Amino acid sequence: MLNVPTLWTVFVVNFLALGLIWAYVTRSYPKFAAARFWMASSFVGAAGAMTALARLFVTSPLPLLLGAAGVMAASCFAAMGIQRFYGRPVSWRIMIATECLSLAGVVFFMIGFEHMQLRMLSYTVGQGLPLVLSLHLLLSPPEGRVSPGARLSGIVILGIIGMLLVRTVGNLLGYDFSAVAGGQNHAVMVLGLLFLSMTLNFGFLLMAMDRLRGEVADLALLDDLTGVANRRHLLQRLSEECARSERSGEPFALLVIDLDGFKSINDTYGHAAGDECLRHFTLMAQTRLRPGDMLARTGGDEFCVVLPSSSLREGAVIARRVLEVCRQDAASCTGKDIPIAISIGVAEWDRGVGQFPDRLIAHADHALYAAKKNGKNDFAVCDPAPPLSPEPIGAAKSKRTFA
Repeated sequence: MLNVPTLWTVFVVNFLALGLIWAYVTRSYPKFAAARFWMASSFVGAAGAMTALARLFVTSPLPLLLGAAGVMAASCFAAMGIQRFYGRPVSWRIMIATECLSLAGVVFFMIGFEHMQLRMLSYTVGQGLPLVLSLHLLLSPPEGRVSPGARLSGIVILGIIGMLLVRTVGNLLGYDFSAVAGGQNHAVMVLGLLFLSMTLNFGFLLMAMDRLRGEVADLALLDDLTGVANRRHLLQRLSEECARSERSGEPFALLVIDLDGFKSINDTYGHAAGDECLRHFTLMAQTRLRPGDMLARTGGDEFCVVLPSSSLREGAVIARRVLEVCRQDAASCTGKDIPIAISIGVAEWDRGVGQFPDRLIAHADHALYAAKKNGKNDFAVCDPAPPLSPEPIGAAKSKRTFA
């Protein structure tokens, strides 16, 4: 025989433990806002269950009402945590309205007009509706990828909704699942919801782990100083673009950018000023790139820009835009402002590059050296066309400068 008070005690203990876990997560990762709602859900649920236990010692219906309010509020906080996890605005008004209306129904059908079935229906709506409203985010998230934790949480919520429906139908058929009646029906329901609620929190923990692991993976592909892609990310992207061009025959372009006289900036103004110049250039360059273009810092004062589905001429147009915004910014410098000058090399993928990104980078580097020989603060393109007459052995590929 299942003992209802014991089950509610287990409920309280487990949810206090889960609340402490979420409190630790909240303290360790302050920016992970969803953890605060899930922590509140655990503590409020434990408080509601603890209050409901007081009905064993108090004849007043107040403990049951407060316990029902706590359990429904826990459901609302869990749903709001899901919304916050996916970056959606938290529906405070909807949740508060659901809570108040459901609780009003419980009070009315317990005190004003005794009706067990309608009372339990009001309680069920307060528990289940918030979870139903957030279910689509778990099973069909905005980013399109369903993580294992989200899938588990979605399945558990479906299980909880199923149990609530069974309780509602059972009450309508004459089986009293309410806490007032107690008995084995209520005990089985408490045991099932206890198991599912704990599993739901484990699903939330898996979601948190997957999100944090993803953030760590993203950081491994980003430059710490400027926030743009780093060299590892660049090489991955170039390998993908080379493979795509190898299959389709459609070219893409690459810009290699170097800040002119960057060493003298560091020597004259200090490394902090040099770092600020790198960040400032990054912001300027991004204003002249198109959606889908990728800016990466490959080290020191060197940057690359991947231009998907772009010809050599289109790459030259983008290079001119980036160069012009830097020239305009330098012309407007006054006082202690540090003007930024850049040189750019432009290259285009061809069959000779194949699936070897280093060859394309070498072509763009040759064009960059040509731009620097032309007086810096300029750009040049690598012309892979064969010369009309034989060149001496060791001669570099011909370059064309668009000015």
